[in-house]
Amino acid sequence: MVRQAVYQRLGKPLPRAATAPSPLVVNVSARHCHLTPEAVEALFGKGYQLKVHKWLYMDGQFAAKETVTLIGPRSRVISNLRILGPCRNLNQIELAYTDGIALGFDLPLRSSGNIKGTPGCMLMGPAGFFEMEQGVIRAARHVHMHPMDAEFYGVKAGDMMGLKIGGPCGLTLDEMLVRVDPSFKLEVHIDTDEGNACNLQPNTPCQLIK
Repeated sequence: MVRQAVYQRLGKPLPRAATAPSPLVVNVSARHCHLTPEAVEALFGKGYQLKVHKWLYMDGQFAAKETVTLIGPRSRVISNLRILGPCRNLNQIELAYTDGIALGFDLPLRSSGNIKGTPGCMLMGPAGFFEMEQGVIRAARHVHMHPMDAEFYGVKAGDMMGLKIGGPCGLTLDEMLVRVDPSFKLEVHIDTDEGNACNLQPNTPCQLIK
């Protein structure tokens, strides 16, 4: 009321609250893998093409109908590991820490695509096996942003932000990597360990903090 009276006395319009250009979506990214066309052919047969099971929030990305079996260093396995498409130019498996413990991996925390020096594994599909020399990681929590979103939040690619999660199990996640591209929608990815820790639900209030 005081601010309104001051602006009226100065003859200026009351400033409106800033509005974010895009709604914030926070999704739990369950264990999955990204594969090259060569890996898909080794696992499913020559010339095989991934089929869409479900389109994801990010345009052009989908969960494939196809799954594989991951064989860990102690001959422990995870079956029905979902492939995300389309195919990429490198092979990468993203697991939660609890998955790594169960399989016998000492999982490094990496941003997607940074797989140098990471553990490898064996994948099994209906048509054969594919050995990955590296590429098994725990993906660092991150937020995808369009340049307009980055401008609104005052950040750039490579910066770190926080995510404040409300609800009865509320918490704040720090060190969340900012990724910016014109093709991105505003979306946060956390893994299943993080999602379970805060009991993330579709109606859980979430806020990006700098």
